Amino acid sequence: MNLLLFSRDELGGDASLVLRDRRLVHLREVLRVQVGDAVAIGEIDGAMGRGIVRELSSDRALLEISLTDAPPPPLGIELLLALPRPKILRKVLQAAAQMGCKRVALLGSYRVEKSYFGSPLLAPQAIREQLLLGLEQGRDTRLPEVSLHRFFKPFVEDALEAIFPAMARLLPHPKAEAGIVGVAPPAVLAIGPEGGWTEYEARTLEARGFVPYSAGPRILRVDVAVPYLVGQLAAQGTHRG
Repeated sequence: MNLLLFSRDELGGDASLVLRDRRLVHLREVLRVQVGDAVAIGEIDGAMGRGIVRELSSDRALLEISLTDAPPPPLGIELLLALPRPKILRKVLQAAAQMGCKRVALLGSYRVEKSYFGSPLLAPQAIREQLLLGLEQGRDTRLPEVSLHRFFKPFVEDALEAIFPAMARLLPHPKAEAGIVGVAPPAVLAIGPEGGWTEYEARTLEARGFVPYSAGPRILRVDVAVPYLVGQLAAQGTHRG
């Protein structure tokens, strides 16, 4: 935990914060703080700063909060992601939040197991927990927006334009020959399931402006592909700048 996060409704009227949950355990057992120590802290969807430990016991910590800094800017890369297996989904959501991706659309496709949509990990609170873990690691406070879309065709026809307007659209695809050149964030990456998008799905995305490109010869598992592809695209923006 590189940043201790809290919500606005946890603050006392005197800008104090009382912790009794896993954050207290982390302060005591991992950071090994003492009274008077300062820790990095941030309000969810708000500013960052520091918390001074004023009281510390086995069942609670009292911190005096001062928020002075803005969170880091968004990465400018958004994700259209075929819904992965639940175990992989945890890793992907945490990685997206760590990297600064601020919008993720989880989509059903032909090769996505229908049973995945019944996973308790898709409950809003479960998704939020994974995103918070990612933000804590990445030292960020802004929660990504995550939306869930069970059916491919209705999403493409009715929701795609509203969710991902006015940005470059990229389709990493094993059959593409050209690499990623001359494209930089803001952009959205359409990352398929293990096994890839079907030909119909790929053609449909292309018709909606997604440009196929080759990300290299290797076939990557989704939890590896997401940070790899995001990093590859982010580097284009760095080089352009």
